[in-house]
Amino acid sequence: MIYLLAGLIVFLGAHSIHLFANDWRVAQIERLGRRRWKMLYALTSVVGLVLIIWGFGVARREASMLWFPPVGLHHATELFTLISFILLTAADVPRNPFKAWVHHPMVLGTAIWALGHLLSNGSSADILLFGAFFIWSTASFVVNLQRDRRDGILYPAGTPRGAIITVVAGIVAWIVFAFWLHGPLIGVRPFA
Repeated sequence: MIYLLAGLIVFLGAHSIHLFANDWRVAQIERLGRRRWKMLYALTSVVGLVLIIWGFGVARREASMLWFPPVGLHHATELFTLISFILLTAADVPRNPFKAWVHHPMVLGTAIWALGHLLSNGSSADILLFGAFFIWSTASFVVNLQRDRRDGILYPAGTPRGAIITVVAGIVAWIVFAFWLHGPLIGVRPFA
């Protein structure tokens, strides 16, 4: 499980710098330049993600079951992931009401995705992976909302067109991933 843990530390650590060490981040951007900083950030993120994926594959084979979720919770996970995909889509669709309502739909979507997977998976590897993402995304969401309030950041109101595009694109992405990609990429077929 060491590779999974290392990947989580690298990936979530890189994604937490702006939350807990923003002044240092700004100083590094000024020192290195925005382009070099983004390249370093991207490289660190990719290394962390590769370690997470590889480490989770290894850890899953060695993990012990800590609890056995009831079958009904698998259905809850399906609903949670659908909502998550809509929120993840909302992060990139302009003028959608979800971004206006929650301000940070990507981290909220990540929290909902992680919580859904915590409900239906009980191995030690699952709890480490999804628990880490749940804790990180919840903390990120709270810190970002506090920062928005402090800095007076307002998000533009959504439009009906933005709402429709967000929901339809989120549902389509969820269907494609859940029915066709989850099995080959993750090794679990949620609807099989």
